[in-house]
Amino acid sequence: MPLSEYFVTGSVTPIGLDMLLEGGWRHFGEYFFRYDNQESDGKNLHIVPLRINLERFKQSESQRRLIRKNKDLSVKVGPTFVDKEIRELFEKHRVRFKENVPDSLTDFLSFQPDSVPVENKTVVVFDQGRLIAASFLDIGNWSTSSIYGIFEPDFASRGLGIYTMLMEIQYSLKTGKKFYYPGYAHLESSYYDYKKQFFGLERYDWETQHWIPAERFFTGSI
Repeated sequence: MPLSEYFVTGSVTPIGLDMLLEGGWRHFGEYFFRYDNQESDGKNLHIVPLRINLERFKQSESQRRLIRKNKDLSVKVGPTFVDKEIRELFEKHRVRFKENVPDSLTDFLSFQPDSVPVENKTVVVFDQGRLIAASFLDIGNWSTSSIYGIFEPDFASRGLGIYTMLMEIQYSLKTGKKFYYPGYAHLESSYYDYKKQFFGLERYDWETQHWIPAERFFTGSI
């Protein structure tokens, strides 16, 4: 039987978030969900929850190059907010999609995104004072979870999607977390393959309900 479960809540404790993430759950706003397959373009794709064991994480050479490439940018982390500048960046970001186009940031964040249903931080990236990327990171007791990331399409050559993930990982390490959850990918090759390109990667096995190393499971993942 395909797995498809959800619930709605406005409050989850940090430890509660850790436990939900460990069980393959994710959330957008107050909507928590987990499922093991989905239809896309007439194909059935198998969902694979991913996480990075931060004790085993190290930057790949390409990731180190990306950080050097963006060393002129300014990065800040603080309580999540959604202002006019963030909304305008989201509108530019969403035009990149040809299918499953998000309507607004409320598809992913609650009405009080810094604390409902859990603590959330925003990673913002500036180029000479201009906002060019932002990502939203849930904060658990021993885990962090990336909710969504947006960037200015004109700066696509800077690899800002991966760059903000690396900044989230850096923040997670700095604050003593054990795991970083980048979200779901597919067992099959798909748009989400960029999430498979990290050392320390683990995947959730729906059958055994255990996390297992995934670096060698995905071909060419590093």
